[in-house]
Amino acid sequence: MVETIEYDMLICGSGLAGLRAAISAAKTAPNLKIAIVSKLQVMRSHSVSAEGGTAAVLFEDEGDTIESHVYDTVKGSDFLADQDVAERLCVEMPREVRQLDHWGMPWSRRKDGRIDQRNFGGYSFPRATYASDKVGFFEMQTLYDTCQKFDNIEYLNEWFATSIIHDGRKFMGITAIELGTGTFYSIRARSLVIATGGAGRLYSFSTYALSSTPDGLDMGLRAGMALKDMEFVQFHPTGIMPSGILITEGARGEGGYLLNNKGERFMKRYAASKMELAPRDIVSRSIMTEIDKGRGFKHETGVDCMKLDLRHIGDEKIKEKLGGIREISIKFSGVDPAKDLLDVRPVCHYMMGGLHTNIDGATEIQGVWAAGEAACNSVHGSNRLGANSTSECIVWGKITGEQAALYAQNQIESAVYTPWPHHLVVAEEKRIYDRIFRGSGTVNPYETRQKLTDTMNEKAYVYRTGTGLAEGLREVRRLRSEYWKHVDDRAAEYNTNFTNVMELDSMFRVAEIVLIGAINRKESRGAHARTDYPKRDDEGFLHHTLAYYDPREPIMKKYPVTITKYKPVERRY
Repeated sequence: MVETIEYDMLICGSGLAGLRAAISAAKTAPNLKIAIVSKLQVMRSHSVSAEGGTAAVLFEDEGDTIESHVYDTVKGSDFLADQDVAERLCVEMPREVRQLDHWGMPWSRRKDGRIDQRNFGGYSFPRATYASDKVGFFEMQTLYDTCQKFDNIEYLNEWFATSIIHDGRKFMGITAIELGTGTFYSIRARSLVIATGGAGRLYSFSTYALSSTPDGLDMGLRAGMALKDMEFVQFHPTGIMPSGILITEGARGEGGYLLNNKGERFMKRYAASKMELAPRDIVSRSIMTEIDKGRGFKHETGVDCMKLDLRHIGDEKIKEKLGGIREISIKFSGVDPAKDLLDVRPVCHYMMGGLHTNIDGATEIQGVWAAGEAACNSVHGSNRLGANSTSECIVWGKITGEQAALYAQNQIESAVYTPWPHHLVVAEEKRIYDRIFRGSGTVNPYETRQKLTDTMNEKAYVYRTGTGLAEGLREVRRLRSEYWKHVDDRAAEYNTNFTNVMELDSMFRVAEIVLIGAINRKESRGAHARTDYPKRDDEGFLHHTLAYYDPREPIMKKYPVTITKYKPVERRY
C-alpha cells in the first residue's frame, strides 16, 4: 500500500536555490503549505561548501557597472550564454546581496564598514562578495535561519525523491522514499521547484559532496524534460591533491601564483593580461598544457600536478581571508600554505548544463520550475565565471519560488479536478523495488560506480578527442549492461545501499548524455575542448544541445542561443 500525503507546493533540494525559493514562496503566498524535500539534512546540502564569493555589482560609484558584469559573463561563456538571462542575473543580484545582509549574512567588510569584494577570474572589476572563504556556509545559515520565520515551510529531511507524476502536460506530484522508515510515498502537490544541484559525482576526481549525484536531473529527464548543454563540464583549476577538495579561486584573487616545475608563473604564456585570474576553462587548459609539455610535478600518488604558491600573501592574511582552505590544506595534504606550496590539479567542479528552462526557470512541464545548478537557463553558456553560481542560485531561487507559489495559488482558486494517475505511482514502485531493490546480479555496484567515474575522468576531462569520447561511451554502455542492479542490504530503515544503487542508475543515463553531447559538438568552446577540433565554430555550433529520454538512446536536438547586444568575437584575455 502506497502512503499518500499532500502539499500545495514542493521544493526538491535544500541548498541555496531551494531555501531561497522557499522564502520567496512563503512570502508570496503565506497560506500555501510548502514542503522542502531533501535526501539530506538541510545544512548538509553541498551549497555549504561554496568558498570564494558571490558576484554582484555593488559599487557603481567606484567604477563598476552592470553592463560590465553582463559582458564579462557573456564573454566568459564563450558567447553561448543567453544574453537576456545573463543581464537578468546581473541586474537582480545587487539587491539580493543587500537582502542577505539585512537577514544577517556576515559579509566580510572593509575598514570603512562597506561590504568587501575580491578579484575573481574573468572579471574586469573585483565583484566577488565574500565572507572569509566560507561564503556558501554563511549564506546557507542565513537562509535557513530566515526560513524559520515562516510557519508554512515544512522539511522532509532525508526523503529520496524518485519520480515526477504528471498527466503528460501538467505537474501533479512526486514519489519519494522516507529514508528513516523505508516507506514509499506519493506526494500530491500543485507546483514543484527542482533545486537538486549538479551531477559532479559522475567524476571520481571532484570537488562535490558524495551526495551530488544526478537523481534530480534524471527524475526530470524521465518525466519528459530535456537536459540542456550537458557536454559543458567545468574543471576548476585548483583541486588539492590527492582528495580533489576545492582550493577557492579566492586564493588567486588574494594574490596566489600558479607555478610550473621551472618556477615560472606560466599563465603569462596563455592570458598575459589576467594571469592566474583568467576564466577557469583557460587556466585549467593551461595547467594541462604545461603538464603535457613536461613542466608539471609528480604528486606522491604518481598523478601530474602544478603548484599553488600563497606564501607571499602572509600568514596573517591567509588566516583572515583564507582560513578555511588553510585548514583543508593542513588536514588533507599536511601542508600549511603560509609555509609550503600546494599540489593542485584541474578538478570537476560544476555542470553548466541541467534541466532546460526559460528565463523564469520554467521547465517544459506546466507547474514545474528548476533553479540553481540543477537548471540550465543558459546564464553560463559553455563556461561559468567564478562566483556567478551562488548568484544564480539566489536569483532564480527567488524567481522560481515566487512563480511556483503564484501558480499553486491559482490552481487552488480555480479548483480544477484532475484524476490522480495511480498507475504511474505503481509503475514507479515496480521500477525501483522490482528492478532495483529486488534485482539480481553478481557485479558489485560500488565497483561499477568507481569504473564509471574513472571512465569519465579519463575520457571526458579538460582535453577531449572524438576517439576518446567514443571509447568512453562504449565503456559506459558496457558497464551499464552488467548485472549491478541489485541491493544486498534488506533493511527498510536508512538503506544507503538501496539509495546508492538508485543514484548509480541515474548516473548512467546522465553520463551517456554528457558523452554524446561532447561527441556531437565538433568544436572547442568554453569548457569543452576538443584537440581534434581546436577552434570555436560559430557557423556550425552556436546553439544549445537538448537531450530527451528514450529507453534506447537519448534523442538529441538543437536550440537557439539568445543574442541581444554582443556579437560573438574571439575571446582574448
